[in-house]
Amino acid sequence: MIRRATTTIQVDENMVLRPANTTHSLPLIEAFEETWPEVSRAMPWILPEQDTVTQIEEFLDEAERMGRVGRMHHWVILRPWDSTILGLIGFDTVTRTVEADWNLGYWIRSSEQRRGAATRAIEAVLLWLGALENTQVELKVDPNNIPGKHTVERTVRKWSGSRSIQGDSSITVAGIRTEHECHVIEVGPNKSPKLE
Repeated sequence: MIRRATTTIQVDENMVLRPANTTHSLPLIEAFEETWPEVSRAMPWILPEQDTVTQIEEFLDEAERMGRVGRMHHWVILRPWDSTILGLIGFDTVTRTVEADWNLGYWIRSSEQRRGAATRAIEAVLLWLGALENTQVELKVDPNNIPGKHTVERTVRKWSGSRSIQGDSSITVAGIRTEHECHVIEVGPNKSPKLE
């Protein structure tokens, strides 16, 4: 697997993805507070009984360090003209399937949902990840999260991916275990999404 540092991605005139780091702590926490229940579903590692600010700062510090050496990639999704954080997107190597190299996760703040932000950010990071080599990516989704399920299914269709039942896993969020569905897609230099 080729390792490269996380870099800025200019998606379009309305969106830029900047490598996540601790300078984003306060605006990210502010964005999280807008939609706290959804944040805990997207990032179940955040423990509500512990100090949230410390957990976010530790996550961003790790994302920056690991991003510099290409071991994980996380971006804040920004509106370029005012630097408002629209969400967070990234890859880590915690996968459930044998074939996948990366796991893709994302979160969009509630005031920006249903505007195509997730779809545009996902396509941009998949193209970025696949620019140098073919690699397999897992996408997991809570089947009860209908908008998230639609976004993942659309992405899987566009990239000719498939459902991977062996990658399904139970994730505990706020004390409730939910079975998440797993899908796998392949990205690479000769692979591009289908036009819709």
